[in-house]
Amino acid sequence: MGSHAMLGPMVTLRRTFIALLALLALAPRAFAQFDIVGSWAARNNEDISRDSYPVDYVGLPLNDEGRIRALSYNESQLAMIERQCEGWPAFYFVQGPFGLRIWSEDDPIKGQAISYTIGAWEDRAPITIWMDGRPEPSKYAEHTRGGYTIGKWEGNTLVARTTHMKAGFLRKNGPPSSDQATMTSRFYRHGDILTVLVVVEDPIYLAEPHIISKSFQLSAAPMSPIGPPCVSTFEGRPAGESVPHFVPEKNPFVDELTKMFGLPRDVVLGRRETLYPEYRKTIKDKFVTQPACTRNCGAPPPR
Repeated sequence: MGSHAMLGPMVTLRRTFIALLALLALAPRAFAQFDIVGSWAARNNEDISRDSYPVDYVGLPLNDEGRIRALSYNESQLAMIERQCEGWPAFYFVQGPFGLRIWSEDDPIKGQAISYTIGAWEDRAPITIWMDGRPEPSKYAEHTRGGYTIGKWEGNTLVARTTHMKAGFLRKNGPPSSDQATMTSRFYRHGDILTVLVVVEDPIYLAEPHIISKSFQLSAAPMSPIGPPCVSTFEGRPAGESVPHFVPEKNPFVDELTKMFGLPRDVVLGRRETLYPEYRKTIKDKFVTQPACTRNCGAPPPR
């Protein structure tokens, strides 16, 4: 009777211990799986795509080559049929005004996430984040709009590195990105807020990394995993006509912001040194305070 009396508590303790081990084994999976999966509504109160003016590269660390390319850009080229649906690079997912739909593909045996996918929209491709330890492909592998992304968990933060993106633009007003650009994304969750920190590096057009952040809020309303299709149409520009562009030194909009807001031209043209607080000291005596707004105050800038 004594041995049987002791056996019951021992069995119970053993089962409890096994259950605890199982929960501990599943804990990283549970946190990783449910940290980012779902529908996330955009909260456009951080970095937004600054493209309201033809020459506004404020906050971009462009090098000389990137600046020349940007100043040659003419938005009229988007009227060309072959350019209407070319889409934006992968990092546009934290620049556009739309939310995110994120889902996972799981291993049916082990239950681990093989990949996470960030859904597409009309003007950007889906992003698949591979979580199964596969290596980065050859530099000669195909480059796409969505790029190729490998992810891993660092604690409760998902870190994803994207390569193999097609050449495109950092913003809609012409600052370029090359096909050698890379994107490192970090996904942080605090309650129902998902913050994404993106670092874009480009040895061709950037003098140093470009940093973007954006927050999203968990939404009860499901979002579509894809957006409406892009449909090209004739906009009055014959096929085969030369690409609209400016001679960089003669871009007619280069001083639009300098005159409107009293900004030095170096700031508008996205020079690296203008990103740092110390730069304020160098323009202290040059900056001209503009008169108070008296009309259309707070309205979005004209396009």
